Amino acid sequence: MSGTSVDGLDVCCATFSLNDGKWSFHIDCARGYPYPDELRHRLAFEVQDMSALEFVGFHSEYGRYLGQRVNDFMAEFGVRPDIIASHGSTVFHEPGRRVMFQIGDGAAIAAETHIPVVSDFRRLDIMLGGQGAPLVPVGDNLLFGEYDYCFNIGGFSNISWREGDRRIAFDISPVNYVINRYCRTIGLEMDRDGEIAARGTMSQALLDALDALDYYSRPYPKSLGREWVEKNVFPVLDASGLPLEDILRTYYEHCAYQLSRVVKPGSSILVTGGGAWNKFLISRMTELSGCRLIIPQPEIVEFKEALIFAFLGALYMFDRPSCLKSVTGASQDNIGGMLFKI
Repeated sequence: MSGTSVDGLDVCCATFSLNDGKWSFHIDCARGYPYPDELRHRLAFEVQDMSALEFVGFHSEYGRYLGQRVNDFMAEFGVRPDIIASHGSTVFHEPGRRVMFQIGDGAAIAAETHIPVVSDFRRLDIMLGGQGAPLVPVGDNLLFGEYDYCFNIGGFSNISWREGDRRIAFDISPVNYVINRYCRTIGLEMDRDGEIAARGTMSQALLDALDALDYYSRPYPKSLGREWVEKNVFPVLDASGLPLEDILRTYYEHCAYQLSRVVKPGSSILVTGGGAWNKFLISRMTELSGCRLIIPQPEIVEFKEALIFAFLGALYMFDRPSCLKSVTGASQDNIGGMLFKI
């Protein structure tokens, strides 16, 4: 799993069991691999502007990198899985145009590891008229159904919950994708614990401008991508002319408010992703939502998305849908992914 914050690769080896119609899981081992600076820069700033030939070459190169890290992981932990499920790194995501691309060639991963690989989970759903996202809710539903809501805070925040016999899910707002961008202007990779934002003063004018962006009034299913942030969010923040700490303080309030608009006060919310460790952000979300934000054991916080993509691999092997039409808006549930097998 590599998220839109482009900070590194998460590898999770998990065992899944299906007994009496109920799934269970066990995380056998997991590890994060920070990206080398050059690779991180290419993924974050260069790949979307490459020529077609450069792009295809980097797609293969990054796939080989993923396969090599999986080989390192298998050697370190002494495991050899039945199948590898790879998310890749999102470069383009414009479902309205039926355009998407997850970089990281699954064929290259299979060639490096000699293990069957399923990748490119989103494409079929988009071709069926869906958003191709989010994909984690099928795992939320089958593995973490005891919580009222499952909420992940990464480059973007997304949420899912059960409503009758349907699973509802969508992206709420950009989070770390925005916060980390502004932290990099002062040589930091993140706002650890929200310390910079906590020193700032909220701007009501900037908050109102952010909350007025069209995405937030659209009905779900809906999803966010890099393109929308660069077109809509960065210009509003840059035009404010505010000091960095005030921009971040206001943006934290925006993220917390957008969560509060979605959830019912008093509910239980499972919180995962890197943003779960941001103490100031969590405090604002708790206060504005009136909910119990539950942060589980660290391996679930850090590796839940990687765990669920592994689960999508298990669903693929069982010939069961991983993309839910109630979540993505596709014309039907579907089994996303392409299989590469040696």
